[in-house]
Amino acid sequence: MKEIESNKTAWGLLSKDHYEHFKKVLMENESLLSSVVEKELGDISGKTIIHLQCNTGADSISLARKGAIVTGVDLVPENIYYAKKMAEELGIKNIDFFESDIMELKENHNKKYDMVFTTEGVLIWLPDLNKWAETVKHLLNENGELYLLDSHPFFLTFDEEKLKDNKLEIKYPYFVREPDCFDTIGGYASDEKKAVTYEWMYKISDIINPLAGAGLTIENFNEYDCLFFNTGEMENCGNGYYHYPFFDSKLPFTFSLRARLIKR
Repeated sequence: MKEIESNKTAWGLLSKDHYEHFKKVLMENESLLSSVVEKELGDISGKTIIHLQCNTGADSISLARKGAIVTGVDLVPENIYYAKKMAEELGIKNIDFFESDIMELKENHNKKYDMVFTTEGVLIWLPDLNKWAETVKHLLNENGELYLLDSHPFFLTFDEEKLKDNKLEIKYPYFVREPDCFDTIGGYASDEKKAVTYEWMYKISDIINPLAGAGLTIENFNEYDCLFFNTGEMENCGNGYYHYPFFDSKLPFTFSLRARLIKR
């Protein structure tokens, strides 16, 4: 698929920068997981976890440091190279990484896990959330669970350049599933680089209905008025989150979801 191949090339341009940035942070901090993720995950010691769209492995390493047995998966070969390199250099033993397009993972990986973990900017890169949900089910043990945290799609509809001025103007229609095309990538752990990328808008129903259809039970769905990255001129509100104070308690920026595969 041309869009995925283009995204794969674009993310590869960031891999070395991400490795260098996140390795430095992990040498100074035990975990990169945000306060929300830490609280909602609870005790994961001894659990087998597959981390989808793991990038260069910083969050995977954070999960492993909490005692989980972790497998990280990413589309980008450069990301997997640097993830393995970082884990080895930091002395993390209970972890492994391999390369795969998530859209093809069900066909080439049959191991089962206690948890599928995927967070922070993941769903926009997936063209088919029905296939994603079936893949999640395929990866889970009986009674296994999905933990998902991502940008709230309601927030994603608005013009990012106008949000900072307390203006809400629809730029990305909520009900349109055709990919948007962009000409840069990066900016949060790397300088922006010129590259063609494609992102798919998603609705809340695009997430919940495929998971329910795949046989998972939604256990909770939480919404937050802060964001896990800075869109531009947001204020740091601590614990890995940013906000526009004038939108506090008014606009959802982040959601989390937990779902379980229960044998009926």
